[in-house]
Amino acid sequence: MKSIKAATYFVHFEENGYTELNTLIASKAYSSIFILVDEFTHTHCYPKFISKLAVDCPIELIEIESGEIHKNLETCTGVWNVLTELNADRKSLLITLGGGVITDLGGFVAATFKRGIDFVNIPTTLLSMVDASVGGKTGVDLGVLKNQIGLFANPEMVLVDAAYLETVTPREIRSGTAEIIKYGLTYDVSLYEKIKNTQNLDITELIHRSIEIKNEVVLQDPKEQSLRKILNFGHTIGHAIESYFLESKIKENLTHGEAIAIGMVAECYVSSESLGFPKNELKNIKQLVLNIYGKTKILENDFNGILEYLKHDKKNVGGQVNFVLLTALEHTKIDCKVATEMIIKSIQFYNS
Repeated sequence: MKSIKAATYFVHFEENGYTELNTLIASKAYSSIFILVDEFTHTHCYPKFISKLAVDCPIELIEIESGEIHKNLETCTGVWNVLTELNADRKSLLITLGGGVITDLGGFVAATFKRGIDFVNIPTTLLSMVDASVGGKTGVDLGVLKNQIGLFANPEMVLVDAAYLETVTPREIRSGTAEIIKYGLTYDVSLYEKIKNTQNLDITELIHRSIEIKNEVVLQDPKEQSLRKILNFGHTIGHAIESYFLESKIKENLTHGEAIAIGMVAECYVSSESLGFPKNELKNIKQLVLNIYGKTKILENDFNGILEYLKHDKKNVGGQVNFVLLTALEHTKIDCKVATEMIIKSIQFYNS
């Protein structure tokens, strides 16, 4: 599969990726290598990965606990302390081997340790392959507020090997699929059509095209001043729902993709009511989401809590929530203001 050239790095695929990684390590003459994993990728992905690594310098493994609940500054402090104790220096390399939590947090740790050391992302979930590992965003949550602390920092390379998807659950595959649907609705409708017509889906083709799209957008707008905002479609309401469920003591946590799928339905409803997005497409999108993810119960007494989290969305300006909406498939409008009553109606539409 053809490598993709990003701003300052390449995304490499499958066996070629391991060859390129070993070449990078040899050419940079790193003093030491640290591999960041969680308990799942330690067990299921690390053995395969380490067998592909051909290097002479010392290698250390750092394991953190899995899950969004651990994507915080406390975990970062733990990793920074371990790096310090193991004598990491500015010529060390951090390799992230895991899903979105590992790549987001690991990139942030590397970009801030000793004012920045090199890092390489090796995503092992569909979500991290098509979204979290590419584009140069790193960061962690502040409490349950998503990605409030972070910075833009590019890896030295990204290595995507779809074989790691054999280690994840079907629920995790569905979670990553939400981001592919997002690319289809906002940028390339063929991705949406392929998922809607599920026969003979080629997951590697979907991954490659999704990364191409994100890279095309990021190259034009690396710091999210304009075009890159379209990648937030579904995420404004979706992140608020994800955070609300994460904090709730009685609700089961949603995966990122499950929450974003709800957000896309809600934001398509707002698009239809505000900008004339076709109602037949709204109906089709809602049905596709329900077919893939089922129905999540969102009660009327949950609405105020969800609205509170919307106030803390990192895209807000001057206390105003900013939405990305659709006028048609592949046609977006950014920085849209939406009344609270409309947001409530959009969640009620999802519930109906």
